[in-house]
Amino acid sequence: MTSRDSCLTLGDMAVIRSAGLRGFADVVTGLGGDPSAYAVSAGLPVGALDADDLLVPDVAVAGVLEVAAAALGRPDLGLLVAARQDLSLLGPLALAIENSPTIADSLTCTTRYLFVHAPAMRIGLEPDPDGEPGVEALRYDVTEPGVRPPVQGTDLCLGTLHRNLRTLVGGGYGLRTVDLPHPALAARSVYEDFFGARVRFDRPAALLRLPSSLGALPLAGRDESVRRLALDFLARQTPGEATGGRVAPRVHSAVEQLLGTGVPEIGAVADLLDLHPRTLQRRLAAEGTSYAHVLDDVRRTEARRYLTTTDLALGQVAGLIGLSEQSALTRAARRWWGAPPSRVRQESRSSAPAS
Repeated sequence: MTSRDSCLTLGDMAVIRSAGLRGFADVVTGLGGDPSAYAVSAGLPVGALDADDLLVPDVAVAGVLEVAAAALGRPDLGLLVAARQDLSLLGPLALAIENSPTIADSLTCTTRYLFVHAPAMRIGLEPDPDGEPGVEALRYDVTEPGVRPPVQGTDLCLGTLHRNLRTLVGGGYGLRTVDLPHPALAARSVYEDFFGARVRFDRPAALLRLPSSLGALPLAGRDESVRRLALDFLARQTPGEATGGRVAPRVHSAVEQLLGTGVPEIGAVADLLDLHPRTLQRRLAAEGTSYAHVLDDVRRTEARRYLTTTDLALGQVAGLIGLSEQSALTRAARRWWGAPPSRVRQESRSSAPAS
């Protein structure tokens, strides 16, 4: 891998490694389509169809999937491509995942270093939105709150995540249900045959509901020396020259990953980014922001997500965003939105369309 693989953006454009389209050309050709023509139509470099290591705009990747699905009349295209993908498309991150001690460790590794593959993607565990004991939700996000995610891209990524979990476990992993944030564009049976579980549509987020006990499952055949080498490589990846050295996006991502474990101290974030805390503070100041501002921004985004997509008690929401008590959440909500958190939740539900 070259330094290109670790870039977060090209200018202000979010990118993804072209490995994310692995299998697309073969699937489209097999269906009688022209993958190169669809790439041109979506503004995607044609070379990305045959290479894994190009950095391409994520909107172009999402676009080519939608263009091809519409042209071929195959609303299940994302799932068809997902069936051709595996962990290997993640490169060194795959080595770290496969050689982790447990499923929980592999997921932690994924959330921490997924930016090397696709900066805009976010994967993480959160409380079950249904409140079922012994169940957690593995959530996938690629857009900011309030922005509708691309249908085919969501199906592709969540489908690949599901297949990768099956690979790590060696079969079924107790999947309860699958939530998709879009209507059923193909027959329900198409989705449920792929995932092997009940699929719910028009949900607030894309997620896999799975047993909480899954995280403790050990991975067989792991090699600790390979894992250390892969983690060392990943830890040294930086935004590079293509971002002009901007560090704020990486701090935002690191805080988001660490937030559920407590209040992320600047020292812990600096260690994750391989920077001295004072260096991190200086670089943030040079970019017109601060660690406190980034932390507050992440808290605001996560608080709104929990308030509008879950039934968690307000005290639990406060704890999940690193605030000491519910009253602190109330004060923060009034500062962020000019309203208490209960009203934010109520107004969100009153304006949401019935599913």
